[in-house]
Parts: sequence; C-alpha cells; structure tokens
Amino acid sequence: MAKDIHPQYYPKTKISCSCGNKFEVGSTKENMEVEVCSACHSFYTGKEKMIDAMGQVQKFQKRLSRKQDLKKK
Repeated sequence: MAKDIHPQYYPKTKISCSCGNKFEVGSTKENMEVEVCSACHSFYTGKEKMIDAMGQVQKFQKRLSRKQDLKKK
C-alpha cells in the first residue's frame, strides 16, 4: 500500500440498526447507523413488511381527485 493516502481502517466498527440490532464489521468509519440490516430486512427474515402503504395510496388518490376537479372546471 502507498503511504499516507489511505483512510484509517477500523477492524471493529460498531453498527447499530434502527431495529435495535448491533454488530461489528471492518470499515473506514468508527460508528455507523443503518435503517435496515439482515435481522430486519424482509429478504432475510422471510416476512413482508408494509411501510406506509396506506399513506402512499391516500396521497395518490388525493392527487388524482385534484386532477379530476381541474378537468371538470
């Protein structure tokens, strides 16, 4: 490796997930916070999560109704 050009490597970086899971990996950062990890991701758990699906549907219906109201006028 060339001298003085590489970032410092931390072999025990502490990772904390929003689900509460904590683990250690090697990285160039000391601490990291992630939203999804293998303990809570639906691919690894086999469980499907609905993340604010109703909110998205309601937003779409609201936009659609505004568009229809403009066409009527």
